[in-house]
Amino acid sequence: MTEPQTTTLYEAIGGDATVRALTQRFYELMDSLPEAARCRAVHPPDLTGSEEKFYEYLTGWLGGPPIYVQKRGHPMLRRRHFIAGIGPAERDEWLFCFTRALEETVSHPKLREIILEPITRLAHHMQNKE
Repeated sequence: MTEPQTTTLYEAIGGDATVRALTQRFYELMDSLPEAARCRAVHPPDLTGSEEKFYEYLTGWLGGPPIYVQKRGHPMLRRRHFIAGIGPAERDEWLFCFTRALEETVSHPKLREIILEPITRLAHHMQNKE
């Protein structure tokens, strides 16, 4: 008898190509939408490094290869983001961009829902100012 196979979110959404598309679209939106100006302002002028780190983190978080941990160690996301003032506006703008990028890159609504719920909790956890 064979063991049932578990499919990760990473595999279910399309693997590396989809995670790349998601992170790329997320940063394109954040960099261009007036509705994301405050969120954009807490990021460095060049988003290349931020995009790559987010891609690495999401890859592992979704059940793919643990690239971020292998390269950079434990994420310690809240600690790593203390240098950025993240209030309700920045948090909500980040979530706006992520939600839109997710809608544009992941076609299945249930998968989007499964991803968005914990990402929303994470975004609220990252807030470090009122």
